[in-house]
Amino acid sequence: MNKPVRIGTRESQLAVWQATLVKNMLAAGGIKSELIFIKSDGDTDLTTPLYEIGVQGIFTKALDIALLHKEIDIAVHSMKDVPTMLAKGIMQAAVLPRASYKDLLVYRNDPVDFDRLKMPAAIATSSIRRKAQWLNRYPGSRIENLRGNVNTRLRKVAESDWHGAIFAAAGLERIGLRPNNAVELDWMLPAPAQGAIMIVCREGDDFISQTCFALNDSDTATCTMVEREFLRTLLGGCSTPISALATIAGNQLILKGNILSTDGRQKVDIAKTVTTSDFQTSGADAAEEILNNGGREIAAGIKNGT
Repeated sequence: MNKPVRIGTRESQLAVWQATLVKNMLAAGGIKSELIFIKSDGDTDLTTPLYEIGVQGIFTKALDIALLHKEIDIAVHSMKDVPTMLAKGIMQAAVLPRASYKDLLVYRNDPVDFDRLKMPAAIATSSIRRKAQWLNRYPGSRIENLRGNVNTRLRKVAESDWHGAIFAAAGLERIGLRPNNAVELDWMLPAPAQGAIMIVCREGDDFISQTCFALNDSDTATCTMVEREFLRTLLGGCSTPISALATIAGNQLILKGNILSTDGRQKVDIAKTVTTSDFQTSGADAAEEILNNGGREIAAGIKNGT
């Protein structure tokens, strides 16, 4: 291929950082590339909470269209934003090594002991998953909507009367914006594929798919596949509080997952360990167990708005 590989990306600082990472990785293999900027629906509506928009692929749809129209050759996504079913004609080309999968609490001022707080905690997030897990641990908290790019959200926290806001660690750390007072929420399970970056391309574009596959990290690809299969089997989308984390230790894959009601009052957890040679159905199997142990009722309640 004589022309540079056209890398589609959103315009946010984090999205550009991720696309530039791919550009540099391709360059290390002798492949020239350029960035093509595409605006997504998720970047134009910055007021409606994501769980009210309820549209899967809000951050990926515009890039999908550009790919299918051959305006770009690949697209780079935060993998947790990508629907579990890719658009027809688009395929996963590579998953890059995972950064931190954790969620961070960024305090507005000084750290707070929420177990001893005498007033309701005021926490900001646009994620229904984070909202549900926080309310499960700290019922009665006030959850505020927080949209915008990372810089905008950090500014809103500083200007607010909230106790703090929840961010993905990977996003803040990648662009060097993790505040000194941020703490990792080790008790909070992440979104499926959080911290991972996915490259997609058009089906049938063998040169591009083979070029990108050279960047693929097999362990990250395996873990995120299991997590996304767990999500897909639970029929989860932007409006469903579903979490999953798969990790590999030696020849074992450990999967933890849960589903909660949107108010955090109901929760079903699961933890499974399988060998790395027997992981193919582990995500779906864990999801079926959750559905049979109370998860189906939670999912039905969310769907019916109860």
